[in-house]
Amino acid sequence: MGRFVLLAGLLAGWVSAAPVSTVQDLVAAVHHGKPGDTIELAAGRYELTAPLRPKSGMTLRGAGMGKTILTHAAAWKPSVKTLPDPETQVAKMDLRGYLVHLENKAENISISHLTLLGPQMHGAIYGFGNVGLKLHHLRVQDFLASGIRSHGMRQSKIHDCEFIDAGGRWKRGGIPGDEGGISGGAIFGVWTKETEIYNNRFTRTQMGKRDGHYGIKGRQFKNCRIHHNTIEVNFSIELPFENDENVEIDHNVCYGTLSLPKHKGGMKIPEGQHSFHVHHNWITKSYAIEFSRNGVEVNHNLFDFAKEDDGGNLVSEFSRVLSPGPAVFHNNLIRNPGRGLFWTNGGYNNLHFHHNHVKAATPTRPDGLFGFNAKVMDFKTIRIEHNIIEVSADNPRPLMRNAASYGARIFNNTLTNITDTDQFDNPQADAQAGLQAPLKFRCGAHGEYLVDGWKAAKAAR
Repeated sequence: MGRFVLLAGLLAGWVSAAPVSTVQDLVAAVHHGKPGDTIELAAGRYELTAPLRPKSGMTLRGAGMGKTILTHAAAWKPSVKTLPDPETQVAKMDLRGYLVHLENKAENISISHLTLLGPQMHGAIYGFGNVGLKLHHLRVQDFLASGIRSHGMRQSKIHDCEFIDAGGRWKRGGIPGDEGGISGGAIFGVWTKETEIYNNRFTRTQMGKRDGHYGIKGRQFKNCRIHHNTIEVNFSIELPFENDENVEIDHNVCYGTLSLPKHKGGMKIPEGQHSFHVHHNWITKSYAIEFSRNGVEVNHNLFDFAKEDDGGNLVSEFSRVLSPGPAVFHNNLIRNPGRGLFWTNGGYNNLHFHHNHVKAATPTRPDGLFGFNAKVMDFKTIRIEHNIIEVSADNPRPLMRNAASYGARIFNNTLTNITDTDQFDNPQADAQAGLQAPLKFRCGAHGEYLVDGWKAAKAAR
């Protein structure tokens, strides 16, 4: 009888104060409800047979992660033929592959306090042109392509969520019909503006941390902030291609790469602004930053790599075209930078590397720490100043990988076990080398880790 009373109320334009407790009532509440309605979901498992379509202003609120579970019926199994999806071409995507498909251009939808669960679906939530979206206290688990997928999201917040195996999973060897590349992300936003992503945790259990998977992926972010996340996947953040602008990446724990490349470094950024400002992060993979970008500042991070993780450069630039820059790297602690600190294929100008402290004890790498393109770069624009660079006595290394690089300005650095000091001048000055102030900050979801100099550990509560 309760279900029929609820349906009658919905049709009359009101919503019962009691939480819905069946999937039929949930579908009816969303379908017949008005913009601005709040729909409470009781604890339980809700098995959908088609995407749920919330309207502007609607709030869907469960009883809590692990208590209210929104998933699919066994018979609802979208084809994987459209995967990997074409990223920017919505018309070629299978939007019936998402548990929740927000009403196009709907504003101020809120979804919280529940679990969204696959494993047969392309993703958990899809939205186009949504403004003021609030997604929080969600567990997004076991999806084939992406957890949260959006085009044109603005002025939105995604926070206090858990993403577990939430994307990049349809390539599972040996399962017929389950082929495809891996290009999804737990959060995958295209043309995202004025949005904040914070206090989330990203983990991967089913294919291992080293398999291809993105925590946060985007195609053009503008005026966005990504902060205080713990991202335990192979590629932590990937924002390549389009002209990203004023993106702040701070106070995260990143177990994987920050991928930020753009042809020619992307758009020129006005002085005093950034394409990316990367600061106060703890980054643990030696293949740390993919370049190139113009207008980047990277400061006050702990780059903390194991000696055995020597496969990458701190910064790798694969383009075959010179990027004009600028980029500023300063006041970072860098331990065991593997192949080196900075490697460019196409080349990069207007680089200022200053007031960093480097400790390199990687036993298998004899290369110079800076590997610049000797043919195309203007070394008068490269400044390496006021750094402390210490290399282990067991494996001394040169500073540079080619003779042309000695045309850079190399000034007031404290160098230990650097083998090519006879190839360049390094005039000293009455100025501090190394960090200008001690490095101490909290990072990760809710500041769960404390970085204190070279040490990073769980923070006391």
